[in-house]
Amino acid sequence: MWETTVNGRVLHFHLAGINNQNFIMRDEETGTWWQQVSGEAIAGPLKGQRLRGVDHDELTFGLWKQEQKNGRVLKPDPSVAQRNYASSDWEQKMVRVPVASRNNDKTLPQRTLVVGVTVGAATKAYPIETLAKQSPIIDELGGIPIVVVLGSDGKSVRAFERVVDGRTLEFFSKKGSTQLVLVDAETASEWDFTGKAISGQMSGQQLKKVTVLLDYWFDWKTYHPMTTLYNLE
Repeated sequence: MWETTVNGRVLHFHLAGINNQNFIMRDEETGTWWQQVSGEAIAGPLKGQRLRGVDHDELTFGLWKQEQKNGRVLKPDPSVAQRNYASSDWEQKMVRVPVASRNNDKTLPQRTLVVGVTVGAATKAYPIETLAKQSPIIDELGGIPIVVVLGSDGKSVRAFERVVDGRTLEFFSKKGSTQLVLVDAETASEWDFTGKAISGQMSGQQLKKVTVLLDYWFDWKTYHPMTTLYNLE
């Protein structure tokens, strides 16, 4: 997700094509082409510039609605033909589509779904199946201690820095809880999926969110060629 203002000018984008199976956007004002996944201008008058990222979540609608009781939803435009919208099984269909990309990395199957995490200039991919087995994952990226967490719905994902007031915390899931609850080993405080401490010594504290992106391995590796890969040990 990106801001649409560049150099003080609001740009309007539309889909222009596909590059390595990732959307290309074209702005109406300058005709510049932008790569969706990176926000980078790859051709045109603004080539080399990047859109500023907007904080976002990788959540299912159900979990988002639980957190945002009054949240608004963008609905399909009734004036647009239904065939112009992706079908509900679009992702299942895409899994069977052959990959055409310059990325030939065979470390994982090309369409393995990964959680891509970015901290500063460092990036790392966490296979979603691995996260499902080990959540929460305690790790360090770019010299920053982080925790990667799978939501109670088994689909939503978040990551946080795990340093609070200069103290590095380690987390584990609370057993027997119907909703995801994390407990830190240092103070036994309990934390919810938003990264907020809901009980204990740390009550009221908020973990700093880290940017994540659910993506196919081939796409993440193509646009983050120096990424590392988390392996379940």
